Amino acid sequence: MIIRKLFKFENAHIVRGCTSKRCKYSLHGHSYKVEILFKSSYLDNGQMIYDFGLMKSTIKDLIDSFDHATTLWDKDDPRYIKDIKKYSKRWITLPVSPSAEQFVRVIYLMIDKLLSQTVMKNGENEVSLYSVIVHETDTGYAQGFYEDAYSKRMGEIDLKDIHFSEEIKKEWRDPLMWKKLLNGELFINPESL
Repeated sequence: MIIRKLFKFENAHIVRGCTSKRCKYSLHGHSYKVEILFKSSYLDNGQMIYDFGLMKSTIKDLIDSFDHATTLWDKDDPRYIKDIKKYSKRWITLPVSPSAEQFVRVIYLMIDKLLSQTVMKNGENEVSLYSVIVHETDTGYAQGFYEDAYSKRMGEIDLKDIHFSEEIKKEWRDPLMWKKLLNGELFINPESL
C-alpha cells in the first residue's frame, strides 16, 4: 500500500543552462507542491502504514527549509551567490542546479536518509520511501524514485554538500537536526499513548 502526504513551499531560483531564457537568466519563484509517498505491506498498531502526524516534525522541517528561501547551485557565479547570501536570510546551496528534477532527488535523499535513521515505536514495519513528486507549477511536475535519487548519471548528490542558512536552522524544532542527520544519529519517533 502507498500513502501520500502533501507539503507546500514558496521558493526562488535560477536554473542555469536550461532552454528558457527567463528561467536561466532571471531569478524567479514558484509555489511548489511536494508529494511524499511511503509504502509498506504492513500496518502499524494504529492500522496505518505511517502516521501522518509523524510527518509534521523533522520531515516537515526539512521541506519547510525551502519556504521563502532562495535555492542556489554552488557552481553558479560566486558573486551572485555572495549577493544572495548578503541580502537574504533564507538560502540553501545545493551541489546541483535547483530544477524540479533535482529538487525531487535532493528531497528524496534527505527523507530516505532520515527514514533509515528513524527508530519506529508503534509497530511500523518495512516503511520505505516510494517516490517524491515536486510540482513546480500547476501544469508541470517531476517525479522520482530510488534509482533516480541515487543515479550518478544525473549528477551525484552528497548531502554534506547541501548547506542551509543560519536563519533556516534557527527555525527547526532541533537546530542541530541537519548535523545529526549527516552524522548518522538516530531520530526516535514518539511512543503511542
